[in-house]
Amino acid sequence: MRAQRSRVITFAAVLLVITGLAAGLTALLRTPDGTADGTADGPGRPAPKGAAQIDLAREVADYTGRFGPGRGYLPPGQADREDIAAAIGQWLDGHRAQAEQRLSQRDFTVRTVFDRPSGRRYAEVADRTDSGVAPRGWGRVYLDLDHRPSWSVQVPHPGFDLGTEQLGVRVLRGSPGGILVIAGAHRKAGVGNSADVAHRRDTVFHAICAELARRGLPGIQLHGFAASAAPDDDVVASTGAGSAGRQDGRDLADALREHGFRVCRAWARSCPLEGLTNVQGQVADADHVPFLHVEFAPTVRAGGRPAERAAAAIAAITGRWAGKPEPTGSPQPVAH
Repeated sequence: MRAQRSRVITFAAVLLVITGLAAGLTALLRTPDGTADGTADGPGRPAPKGAAQIDLAREVADYTGRFGPGRGYLPPGQADREDIAAAIGQWLDGHRAQAEQRLSQRDFTVRTVFDRPSGRRYAEVADRTDSGVAPRGWGRVYLDLDHRPSWSVQVPHPGFDLGTEQLGVRVLRGSPGGILVIAGAHRKAGVGNSADVAHRRDTVFHAICAELARRGLPGIQLHGFAASAAPDDDVVASTGAGSAGRQDGRDLADALREHGFRVCRAWARSCPLEGLTNVQGQVADADHVPFLHVEFAPTVRAGGRPAERAAAAIAAITGRWAGKPEPTGSPQPVAH
């Protein structure tokens, strides 16, 4: 009896040791936010091997700071637009090598960057001519590599609607699974309105946004208005030509109001700059995909606390988009 009792005590002691070792190993493997998969993002996350370390806000500022009217834009051909958009689709389907090859044929580069402030990796798709003496101005895309891409934030008029490019960075950082699409030239860079990508279907910007809409990814497009255009409002919120994003628009307007902004709701009353002629909104409407067209006053786009509050309000919507069930025929996880 005494020997049996001794064996039971010994077995119990061994179990306690194993349990303690397992708990200690789990603690060592856990990331600072408590996840155990080693993929947690956030400030302080170590930079992944092979990724260029950047501050995305500074990178975008350097990029768009070169834009100006009357220069830096060459209209793309149909094959250019279709190939670049198709390559973005291939990337979303996990066919990274094929996408990079296709983009390279159109003089686009792809690199992995690590945004230090957010602790996230992004694929940067950039026009190789941007650093040349005669840039084409076809734009740039940043795709979240740490989460399944599920929504987009679009900046059609960088350098013209001042501050929208930096607000776009804030929005991208605000929720997982985002894709930032930035036009590659000033709105008045081309002949006539050829570089006004929000109102033209023959641009690389539109081709990419249309590809995302075709895949069911909702989008929010950021604009800016002069203070005199809507003196009683800080924000004009609209769903453009469609109504698929009506509930998202209502919720965004509520969130903006809760953050202290005066909001004109285009679906409830007449507002200036409702975005009814916005071609990305028209395509999203045809595909029954939520699209939000949001105009901000200069004080909101100037940065600081107002921009932070605006981005926080938008995150209430993009965060929900990131958690939505995947639509039928949606893109497969990105292969890394």
